[in-house]
Amino acid sequence: MFVKICGITNAQDALLSVALGADALGFVFASSPRQVTVDQVRSIHSQIPSSVMTFGVFLGERPEKIVEITHTLGLSGAQIHGNYLPEQIDHISERVMYTVRAIVAGRERLERVKSFSAWAILVDSPSPGSGQVFDWSLVEAVPERTKMIVAGGLTPENVKEAVSVLRPFGVDVSSGVELEPGKKDPMKLRKFIAQARSSDDIDSDDLDVRSRKDAVSDDEDVVPYNWEIGR
Repeated sequence: MFVKICGITNAQDALLSVALGADALGFVFASSPRQVTVDQVRSIHSQIPSSVMTFGVFLGERPEKIVEITHTLGLSGAQIHGNYLPEQIDHISERVMYTVRAIVAGRERLERVKSFSAWAILVDSPSPGSGQVFDWSLVEAVPERTKMIVAGGLTPENVKEAVSVLRPFGVDVSSGVELEPGKKDPMKLRKFIAQARSSDDIDSDDLDVRSRKDAVSDDEDVVPYNWEIGR
């Protein structure tokens, strides 16, 4: 089970997450209580083992800027939220191997996943960043063999059930393991990661997080978003 801890704002939380077994860390560059600067991430990133994946989280940022920040900091990938044309997503995916396209849960939207040129998709609630759980039955619309990362209201108490029911490639959490916005709770982190992997029976092929999903060049319809990360 691929476990991503998002909303990292300091080196202590980053290193603790890694020590407890997190596969990836996320740094929010959009407006949020967890927003970080390029200089902050540069300092944190320099202390993280190279085996751990790191993602910049962007909302509505220009594709060129997303690529620039990702490359400048040496991040593994970019997690993209907001309205983008198909060619803009293609522009990012061609330059950032581990591009994660975030979408709001909704059957019609999830059925269009095949047209996304991204390494993985992240499915969040209709109010992303709110910590609310979405209707898990919606993920039935996701095509098979899609690298799906589930977010939205996950906590140490419900992540085991989410993994068992949804069988995702990975899980993503931010507020569910916090003491306060931008500060992680060590006990919640430990329990979340342990619970996420307690029913882990994903195929070994799915665990190869270094193999990129084949890009698809079909057009992607633009879906309106109205969201501020972390609020």
